[in-house]
Amino acid sequence: MLKPATVAIVLICLASVGARADGDAAKGEKLFARCMACHTVKDAVNKTGPHLKGIVGRPVASIEGFKYSPGMLEFAKSAGSWDETKLDSYLTDPKAFVPKNKMALAPMKKAEERADIIAYLKTITP
Repeated sequence: MLKPATVAIVLICLASVGARADGDAAKGEKLFARCMACHTVKDAVNKTGPHLKGIVGRPVASIEGFKYSPGMLEFAKSAGSWDETKLDSYLTDPKAFVPKNKMALAPMKKAEERADIIAYLKTITP
């Protein structure tokens, strides 16, 4: 049987982990600078990669006129829409999550950075 003080400490730790999972949009905006060579969020304009304006909740591979890789088109058939979980998995290792896609980003190892970028992307609405 756990002591009440131990239970309290565990609950506080779990609460802080959950809060961190939401990410920090301001930090995410700064981190997004590494994505700007290929993506934009300010306008619905495609660059080397599709624009990411309104990405959270948008169906995968759905930007009209953008030439998606065969791997991304195949993934889109069953993926539904981009949500936080899919974005986190994709940013963790784009080539492993969607084989044969053309995303040039190296895997993002830090969960905190991924959470921050996703928090930022959630603020960019269509």
